[in-house]
Amino acid sequence: MKKALTPLAAPLILLAIILLINAIFWPSFFSIRWFEGHLVGSLVDVANRAAPVMILSAGMVLVIATGGVDLSVGAVMAIAGSVSAFVLAGAEKKTGTPPATTQAIGSGLLAGLSGGLLNGFLVSVVKIQPIIATLLLMVAGRGIAQLISDGQIITFQNPAFAAIGAGSKFLVPNPVWIAVAVVLIVSLITRRTSFGLFLESVGANAVASRLSGINVNLVKTSAYVVSGLCAALAGIVMTADIKAADANNLGLYYELDAILAVAIGGTLLNGGKFSVAGAVIGALLMQTLTTTVTSWGIDRSATLILKALIVVTVCILQSPKIKEKWNSRKKEVLA
Repeated sequence: MKKALTPLAAPLILLAIILLINAIFWPSFFSIRWFEGHLVGSLVDVANRAAPVMILSAGMVLVIATGGVDLSVGAVMAIAGSVSAFVLAGAEKKTGTPPATTQAIGSGLLAGLSGGLLNGFLVSVVKIQPIIATLLLMVAGRGIAQLISDGQIITFQNPAFAAIGAGSKFLVPNPVWIAVAVVLIVSLITRRTSFGLFLESVGANAVASRLSGINVNLVKTSAYVVSGLCAALAGIVMTADIKAADANNLGLYYELDAILAVAIGGTLLNGGKFSVAGAVIGALLMQTLTTTVTSWGIDRSATLILKALIVVTVCILQSPKIKEKWNSRKKEVLA
């Protein structure tokens, strides 16, 4: 148990430090109250705003576990959001029937599935480097989203769909419930089935995995498909929240936030060992920092610098040399 918790120590300590600073200088940060049928407060806002990154990270962590990376998740978010909004706007013009909600969600998820399959095919079958393969969809995907929306912001009026991003259930925002459900499903799949073991095996040594009988191409493709579906879901949540799809800005730079969250959470970027829980903590840490900086009236551009400092700090704390020195120091103290 101690060994499993070790990778989470650094991000948890940093998260605790940020919360402690807020507790000292801004006690109202922990204030939660009931308003118009749901809970409001900075902590609720952190969880709500971190939800899309948590969803993205749940898929990204699987891709990185195989030794790859998915730079296209932001563009896939834009495509899925544009597709869903396009379906809703078209239905409103024709009949305005509620069933368009299910059709819009399904269409958006199908777009994400297609993007994941394309990435998986390019990486697994065509053997293109993951960073190049996903960069292609990152660039082309944003253009596809703009073509779908005709370069305009697509707005719609559909309360059922809007509730996905702006509604709440049991006093908690719906995006938080969706993120929790996605994280639990991915965790169960990776820890209660052999799929998680295959991911680690392929990431650690793809050649040995292939020789041992593992279908490496299928494992990698599956990881990219899950990442695409998670990106599409995150795009649908954000589109529903603002009741519009902005192909230019939806999901912009979110691929970086997802990668940072995964890295901070202790997942090895060269593949192998991974932690879904760590990615969630990383996403919460980054959003807590952003909310803190914004609430203190500091320029938002400073957040990027602070994020970089946190990533560097966590990477240093998780480096083999630091761990080796810590373990040797521990042995000396115990001796």
